[in-house]
Amino acid sequence: MTGADGRWAAAVTSAGEYAVLVDVATLPAGETLRDPASNPRTVTVALGATAAALFPLGEPTTGGSEPTSDGTAAPDATPDAEGDGGTAITGGRVAQQAVNGLIFGILLALASVGLSLLYGTTGLSNFAHGEQVTLGAILAYVGTQALGLPLVAAGVVAVALGAASGWLQDAGIWHPLRRRRVGNTQQMIVTIGFSMVLQYTFQFFFGGGRLRIVIDNPVPVQLGPVIVSQQSLISAVIAVVTLVGVAWFLVGTRTGRATRAVSDNPALASASGISVERIIRLVWTAGTGLAALGGVLIALYFNSTSWNMGGTILLLMFAAVTLGGLGTAYGALAGSLVIGLIAEMSSLVIPSDMRYAGALLILIIVLLVRPQGILGRAERVG
Repeated sequence: MTGADGRWAAAVTSAGEYAVLVDVATLPAGETLRDPASNPRTVTVALGATAAALFPLGEPTTGGSEPTSDGTAAPDATPDAEGDGGTAITGGRVAQQAVNGLIFGILLALASVGLSLLYGTTGLSNFAHGEQVTLGAILAYVGTQALGLPLVAAGVVAVALGAASGWLQDAGIWHPLRRRRVGNTQQMIVTIGFSMVLQYTFQFFFGGGRLRIVIDNPVPVQLGPVIVSQQSLISAVIAVVTLVGVAWFLVGTRTGRATRAVSDNPALASASGISVERIIRLVWTAGTGLAALGGVLIALYFNSTSWNMGGTILLLMFAAVTLGGLGTAYGALAGSLVIGLIAEMSSLVIPSDMRYAGALLILIIVLLVRPQGILGRAERVG
């Protein structure tokens, strides 16, 4: 039975094709199906995804195209009376997209903080940071599906191994390059090559399909007019707690203040007795660990991961840290929230496949008005 707004939802326990039938005898007086021939309709459902079936009401039409059912909807999407990409904007749709954007922005911030801190301490734009996000998600997938670990244990192991990979990278690659005084431009080119190597390594071992960390159906949670999955809410809470912990570390600990000092002026920090190389090693380790955690939570939000997930959102991460102010952890948070909200809210008026383009357009506009970003400091050049 539908709700007062015409929405309906039915949970299934196995993937496959399902017939959806509208009992026309229960329609409100005077209402008919616009396309009676499409009733019933067959919908293909995959576990962990939401398939939408739209039955428009109105005068029956002939020769029109049959509304399609979307089996690849976003993880928190619900069957919508207007359908994906519909022209009507309702309060329920706005609220749903705003909540989705807020959750996505928080998770994006978690993945982006390390990228921002790394740029602040070394001046390096790490194009392989997206693969650290993918690494965390894939390690969690291996832990749950191959090793049979509980989700929490698999997530902890994935974060620990992700942080260890950052330590090894700095010890084996980036520290020797800095010691040889290799410029940031050359190091950035190395990160691009390293990104490609990691991407195709992931594809070689895990294939090009979707990998699901959790195969159970998401548990929906009703929050007023908004429906989100339980795992998305838990992921958002974990991300918020972690971001608060990072903020406390940067402000309330001696090592955190040293990290901020190195980010502000490495030469002055070194002259004051701070071990710059030790701080950089710490940032590499913590940044990749945060990226791995972000990868696990984003994969749970999307209900799956793949070999190129990190590469897909890499430009969004760069947009977030640039929009917020390069090199500032708080700027990465602010920029990620803006990018997440714009990306999800823009699908109200443009096709969902183009929502990331809208976020990048906002980045360009903001930087034309405020080149240093939201929380960045204006600097005089020349």
